[in-house]
Amino acid sequence: MADSASNDAFVEFERVQKSYDGETLVVKDLNLKMPKGEFLTMLGPSGSGKTTCLMMLAGFETATHGDIRLDGVSINNIPPHKRGIGMVFQNYALFPHMTIAENLSFPLEVRKMGKSEREAKIKRALDMVEMGDFGGRRPSQLSGGQQQRVALARALVFEPELVLMDEPLGALDKQLREKMQFEITHLAHSLGITTVYVTHDQTEALTMSDRVAVFDDGRIQQLAPPDQLYEAPINSFVAQFIGENNTLEGTVKEIKNGLALVQLDDGGLIDCSPVHESVKAGARTRVSIRPERVEYNKDRLQEGAHTLKAEVLEFIYMGDIFRTRLRVAGNDEFIIKTRNAPDQVRLKPGETIEIGWLPEDCRALDA
Repeated sequence: MADSASNDAFVEFERVQKSYDGETLVVKDLNLKMPKGEFLTMLGPSGSGKTTCLMMLAGFETATHGDIRLDGVSINNIPPHKRGIGMVFQNYALFPHMTIAENLSFPLEVRKMGKSEREAKIKRALDMVEMGDFGGRRPSQLSGGQQQRVALARALVFEPELVLMDEPLGALDKQLREKMQFEITHLAHSLGITTVYVTHDQTEALTMSDRVAVFDDGRIQQLAPPDQLYEAPINSFVAQFIGENNTLEGTVKEIKNGLALVQLDDGGLIDCSPVHESVKAGARTRVSIRPERVEYNKDRLQEGAHTLKAEVLEFIYMGDIFRTRLRVAGNDEFIIKTRNAPDQVRLKPGETIEIGWLPEDCRALDA
């Protein structure tokens, strides 16, 4: 799959395939380039191939076909401990019988580093993750969040150029997970470390990454910056997997001036930006509209907006936003998210209202 990274790629997968049984491919013809210093997230459901790609890059799995290069050098036959890659896992993987300082010292000793240099690097790494006073403790004396910080410090202590992270925040509670997301991103960017991060959490991927590779069925479905993935999904899978999304089924009547005229199954007509190559006149399509792009206050509807009749099924107050579930064109799960503002109307279940959005805010995708 083509991508926007420059030719001087630091990490490169070229036509990489992986099969465990010689028949079924779990990674299919993967092409991916990453420039130095990029924070790239591999996102996808379980079994989509993202973790297998990470493990091949780390050296714990071998590619069945193709080449993996690091800074222009093929690493297919280089053992994991000689790749100079930092790793952070969900289960921390700290040595329980060692102190925190000894845990961090281990990768430095393996690299035959002198005692004074080791001590300086350990102090720097622990200070970086705000754990400078914990060097003498054992992992069992730390909370989950503290252990994850130590695991991060251990991955960074030998100053690798590449760090791989496999669901590193999965075991943490929501508040701590959100705090660690920003800390990891800040550290990676401030140190200029190239990072490959694996998760199935879309919010994590959108908030942390320079680019996100969305995996499904062993392939990258779309590789793009977070805003592009969200605003311009390339197909129905990406639209559904990234963030909340409304869909309406229909048939493309015609394509004119870059817009697809779609006849919805309930008879309504709407214009959409066509993006998928399967979107042609006469073809079935699934229209995608983000909940926050839909408006129901008449005075807020912009000129040129489409309007459709909708029945209110549920109105939920969520503090900063109102979340309304509607029946629209035969879909009972059509969601609108509106900001909690003084002039925003509060709806009641059973009401019939008119909703609207701009043509550029809905996309005609593959059926």
